[in-house]
Amino acid sequence: MAKDVSKSKLTLVSLILMIFTSVYGFNNIPRSFYKMGYAAIPWFIISGILFFIPFAFMMSEYGAAFKDEKGGIYSWMEKSVGPRYAFVATFMWYASYIIWMVNVSSGLWVPLSNAIFGQDNTQTWSFLGLNATQVLGVLGIIWIMFVTFVSTKGLDKIKKITSVGGIAVTGLNILLWVGAITVLILNKGSFAEPIVGLKSFTQPINPEYQGSMIASLSFVVYAIFAYGGIEAVGGLVDQTENPEKTFPKGVAISAAVISIGYALGILLVGAFTNWDNVINSSNVHIGNASYVIMNNLGVAVGQAMGVAEQTALLFGRVIARVFGFSTFLALMGAFFTLTYSPLKQLIEGTPKELWPGKFSKIDEKNGMPVNAMVVQAVVVSGIIALVSFGGESVSKFFDILVIMTNVAMTIPYMFLAGAFPAFKKNQDIVKPFEVYKNYKTSFAATVIVVLTVGFANFFTILEPALNGDLKSAIWSIAGPILFSLIALLMFNNYEKKVSNIKVINKVETQN
Repeated sequence: MAKDVSKSKLTLVSLILMIFTSVYGFNNIPRSFYKMGYAAIPWFIISGILFFIPFAFMMSEYGAAFKDEKGGIYSWMEKSVGPRYAFVATFMWYASYIIWMVNVSSGLWVPLSNAIFGQDNTQTWSFLGLNATQVLGVLGIIWIMFVTFVSTKGLDKIKKITSVGGIAVTGLNILLWVGAITVLILNKGSFAEPIVGLKSFTQPINPEYQGSMIASLSFVVYAIFAYGGIEAVGGLVDQTENPEKTFPKGVAISAAVISIGYALGILLVGAFTNWDNVINSSNVHIGNASYVIMNNLGVAVGQAMGVAEQTALLFGRVIARVFGFSTFLALMGAFFTLTYSPLKQLIEGTPKELWPGKFSKIDEKNGMPVNAMVVQAVVVSGIIALVSFGGESVSKFFDILVIMTNVAMTIPYMFLAGAFPAFKKNQDIVKPFEVYKNYKTSFAATVIVVLTVGFANFFTILEPALNGDLKSAIWSIAGPILFSLIALLMFNNYEKKVSNIKVINKVETQN
């Protein structure tokens, strides 16, 4: 009996849920409150309008046109612009996951510390004369080696952990909303962080961002990063019922829900967290701010209920441990997946001649690019060692890693958007689904997205440099520049190799 395909199609509601799951990140809420307070809210809304909606529509058109292509975003750009452009952009996209692995390898221990001790103790860790930053670096190197070893053997045992972590993080979202609303009701609508008219939403509460428009503009990269993952949306077009009507509506509703979700989440953090009393401390940094805030949620719930101080502190430790363990599981599952998934897509999508020796070989037993994964582990370990033994404090260490991650992960969006006008102009590409009906609107959307991401990254790099922090500025651009140069060198070698092969074949044919 033939399968009823319509039953497996995504409805509007299921499409919205899938987009929400792919994009929405819980950690973005407390981190944004740490950086900007309520002033983060307008930037999320602006980024949603100028980036998320137009870019998601672009990805949906790409996904519909190239739904049968194996190479993902490489195929999209290769067929729209050309192989060199596509390879540099895709290699940059892959490089962003290298930076992500560097970040998470060293940052993974913060949630584990919270799970075990109920608070972040990583700043006090020392071993054999190594300071806290160096210990985190060594642990990160050990972690990447362990994950690579296990991943090359297969990931069946990891899938259950990943699903448990996903469920736990979903529960954390519910915990934040229910806990914050409970505190708000018990405190008769009084916010721990007072709202003083429009000023609270326009002036950052963090002294590092006050009085500097450039610093505020640099936050846009965090907002764009919070909408990351929407490139995966393109693959859902052909799985959606009546995609011409359902998909644009689903993307628009999802953008609104996610933007409002972030905005309300940040607002609710202020219901139980006073920035000066809880966050304004040398011990609180971007790496542990989420755990400090969630610990404070438990304390605030206890205090609002009128329990004894020790009981309120216990509530805080319990929530901090639950949050730490859930985040650890989620990051662990994501790490095992991202150790091989982007690399595998890069290798399978690009010409085999691009890669040296047996680098691109896929293991027949488990389908893993084992050789490439080993090289990847060495590269990640090298970067971790370079950053962690650079003499910076723990707080600065995490700041550098987050800046590197955000810039490296958002620049490829400029390449994807930049290829869109060429994609629209190419009449040879069959476009079964179109949101942008003519070239002018597609070009306008491209300009808006590229300028939004470009300016956000520019101000992110410029802001620390203007404040005399040249190291952060250099680290934020070092990764993208380095990987772009590597990609260009690799592609030039590939072209020479292919050219030589053609010459040899021609000579052999003539003989």
